[in-house]
Amino acid sequence: MTPVIEQLKRQLLSRPQDPELYYELGRQYLALKQAVAAEQAFQQALNYAPNHPQILMQLGNTASLGGKENIAADYFKRSLAQDEQQADVHFNLANSLQKLGEHTLAVKHYQRALQFVPDDAECHNNLGNAYRQLSHLDLAVNAYARAIALDPQLLHAKVHWIHQKQHMADWQGLDAAITAVRSALNTGVNAKIPPFAFLAMPGTTDTEQLACASAWAEQHYAHIQALPAPTAKSAHRPIKLAYVSSDFRQHPLAYLVTEVMAAHDRQRFEIFLYSNSQEDSSAERHAFFNAADHWLDIVAMSDADVSQHMRDADIDILIDLTGYTQHSRSGIAAYRPARQHINWLGYPGSMGYLRGRPLFDAIIVDETLNTLTLAERPIVLPCYQPNNAQRPLADAGTRADHGLPSQGFVFCCLNQSFKITPPVFASWMRILHQVPGSVLWLLHCNPWATRHLQQQAQAAGIDTSRLIFAPRKRIDQHIARQQHADLMLDTAPYNAHTTASDALWQGIPLLTVAGDTFPARVSASLLHRIGMAECICADWTVLETTAVTLANDPTALANLKSRLKAQSSQLFDPQDFCRQLEQAFTHLLS
Repeated sequence: MTPVIEQLKRQLLSRPQDPELYYELGRQYLALKQAVAAEQAFQQALNYAPNHPQILMQLGNTASLGGKENIAADYFKRSLAQDEQQADVHFNLANSLQKLGEHTLAVKHYQRALQFVPDDAECHNNLGNAYRQLSHLDLAVNAYARAIALDPQLLHAKVHWIHQKQHMADWQGLDAAITAVRSALNTGVNAKIPPFAFLAMPGTTDTEQLACASAWAEQHYAHIQALPAPTAKSAHRPIKLAYVSSDFRQHPLAYLVTEVMAAHDRQRFEIFLYSNSQEDSSAERHAFFNAADHWLDIVAMSDADVSQHMRDADIDILIDLTGYTQHSRSGIAAYRPARQHINWLGYPGSMGYLRGRPLFDAIIVDETLNTLTLAERPIVLPCYQPNNAQRPLADAGTRADHGLPSQGFVFCCLNQSFKITPPVFASWMRILHQVPGSVLWLLHCNPWATRHLQQQAQAAGIDTSRLIFAPRKRIDQHIARQQHADLMLDTAPYNAHTTASDALWQGIPLLTVAGDTFPARVSASLLHRIGMAECICADWTVLETTAVTLANDPTALANLKSRLKAQSSQLFDPQDFCRQLEQAFTHLLS
């Protein structure tokens, strides 16, 4: 208890019905991120000053601190009903609406806030976030640029600006901006740098990525008090596994891990799925649901409530499948609800340290990835990435159905556009120069990326008709159409992940260069697993030479595809992967 709180409590003894004292007490608790005590104080203030807009706002802030965004939004709306001209309440309401997925309404309230405070850099940044969610990438980049102009030290706005420019394949100004972000991280500035976006920045090292993750953990979870250490596990019951994800829905995760979950030995393991995803009525969500012994929807639950549920359920191992990606729930691990906590699959990197201790106890890797600087203890499997035995398939149609030429070599890279960097694209253009009649098949991620890549191709002397952009399709159609490609070319420093295993499953060879960070070594991990190390090139010059050689030598390409077909089954054996995983989990608790 701070001296200020002690003084306020003494004053309340003589003035027990003073709303201003309760209000100030609530503010003090809120500053300490003690949500329960803050709420009690603000409720008392509201009892003595009903419908006071500032008290209602603070109740909203307190609910938001506890992760109860529906309740927070309701308080903010009630506050605005009393006084509509509160910029801070419009801003806070928009933030809650963002978390609730109501992005269009969030834009409206950010814009309303900016009518009162047009030079609020943070509001411009958050407006950019809302535009991004609505796929208005041009408006998002403009909003971030405005935030940076108003406050050059707002590093997270600069990171968002970089990442969305990467999505748009608009590379102008990125090198200088990335250098500034890395410099801020390395000089110890307390900048909020989103770790996932940092992973995709060319030049960042695994040590820097770890530092970024640790800073993020401290900024977001340092206020959390861990639960008391759990008692020892009973020896006479199955091991209880809690998988946590925001992607138990139609998402690439479904084609990696669903069959592994379903394959668990129910005599030895009990499976809990904690789902932070909205119901999408998809077959993929249904498969996740069926793979669970216990299913809990946690969208409306706070991290503290989920953690207590896990402790009450006596969970042995928490496995976070989302990490610092969209809709992260990694704050649950900060409460230490289980006996062991594992970072796996969703976030390709370390989750960092919190108060000098790894946020997660362990991370699942393989020999290719076990060369990195990680906070977590490595659990080394033959391959870190699981896969279902089958992918959903549709009729592949013909080449012409996909805008591809009936003759000629088809290079492909159906990765998201943010993974394409200037050196990688320049390498692809040199390959096309050396293989007449060939085309490069890319994913149409957004109209800005398509236009910018066409412009870059033209500048490199390549006819833009040789870039074929695949529209987004249903997942079964997307996977099926890939059989029309001849060879996949990887990206760096952020490799293909599920897209790589999609191609390998379809029998399409993949060429990569192993980098020095987790996301830069994923493709090499998959290729090592299936004994195709010759597809891991020493550098990009070797990759270009190999790609051109294979394109001009049908026999060599056919032999490579034959070997891939014979050996790729090792990557698509969920039963075997599950046994390896179970052995690791059992050892972790011994």
